[in-house]
Amino acid sequence: MSSFQLNLRQFVYSLSNALDLVGVTNVFHGRRVAYMSNLCAAELGWDKSILDQLFEASILHDCGVSQTNVHSKLTQLQWEEESNHCVVGAELLKKSPYLNHLSEIVRYHHTHWDKLQTLDIPEHIKLCANCIYMVDRVDVLTLTSAAGKSNVLLGSPETLATINRLRGNWFAPQLVDALNKVASHESFWLGLEQVEDNATAEAWVAAEQTQSVPFEKLKELTQIFSSIVDAKSPFTHEHSEGVARLSRYIAELFELSDAQCDKIEVAGLLHDIGKLRTPDDYLEKPSKLNEDEFAMLRRHSYDTFNILKKISGFEDIALWAGQHHERINGTGYPSHLSEKEISLEARIISVADVFQALAQKRSYRDPLNPDEIMSVLTKMTDEGALDGTVVGYVQRNLDDCYKKSLLMN
Repeated sequence: MSSFQLNLRQFVYSLSNALDLVGVTNVFHGRRVAYMSNLCAAELGWDKSILDQLFEASILHDCGVSQTNVHSKLTQLQWEEESNHCVVGAELLKKSPYLNHLSEIVRYHHTHWDKLQTLDIPEHIKLCANCIYMVDRVDVLTLTSAAGKSNVLLGSPETLATINRLRGNWFAPQLVDALNKVASHESFWLGLEQVEDNATAEAWVAAEQTQSVPFEKLKELTQIFSSIVDAKSPFTHEHSEGVARLSRYIAELFELSDAQCDKIEVAGLLHDIGKLRTPDDYLEKPSKLNEDEFAMLRRHSYDTFNILKKISGFEDIALWAGQHHERINGTGYPSHLSEKEISLEARIISVADVFQALAQKRSYRDPLNPDEIMSVLTKMTDEGALDGTVVGYVQRNLDDCYKKSLLMN
């Protein structure tokens, strides 16, 4: 297995941008939470190591939320079962040695301060979790109080009044006091509108050195994000994992190098990361999508490319993943590439994506058996959409491809 030269902070920050797409219109929530939490923590003089941990936990705090219908509940001050996404997120983060140190912070980021005081966890975990909770609610309240107003500043007094009312029971007194101090400046509120250009984020990423990351460790980390994507709908459960395994298997049939196979597998895991923007009901609609709905769905591969291209060392992976809906006859999207412009690796992922989707149940049809899948692939090849050589390898190894696509061995 190969190794990847990566800045892991850049990797995590870039993929966290996908989490901010789940709200469809209310984007950049994670970045705003990171911006506010670090200002409050810096006001309290927390150590740099804690500030770094807080920033990373802030951008990932809602990693347990994949579905837009769940995300819509985040705009409420409090709701039943609000801790569910905290538990899901914490369990995801435990799966990677690079992120498991954040799991407890994410687990308790919707826990009231008076309840946190009864838990046997380190004090800095309590404060980090509660800081995220507080500024998370600030973001929600600000969106509500500023709605219909011409300036975010006009809703700030109402937001602060609510937070101060909850001082001591929901939120730690010292955190509320720090918020009051930093929020007394107009720049604090106006900065919420500029989080795309975040100097704190740039400094946090730049402080990390590029390192050699073994493929298996990168795969563990990548699977966290692919799991978030596949959790959007029961109809997409394990889709990314299936595409990744099948893509690698086909690449091995082509006798591509181990390094190429590793990159193809990572691209397969992340090919749908841009789909987090797509509303859940589009994926679960039992009938044909209308023009507006299909237009939204068609942008996901473009979003995938834009997210992945920001990771140094992922140049090939970004291209291959972003081209998984291109077709060799030029009818694909988002760039309508010609046959000569689409790499073999992207063609492999395209075939694997179609195969795996057909093997799974969808809202509008039952799963297809191997022969039925092969019939569809052959038709698409005859139409000039899929690469005939890739499809030929699939046909000659149909049973194994079917098993790989459904994780049957």
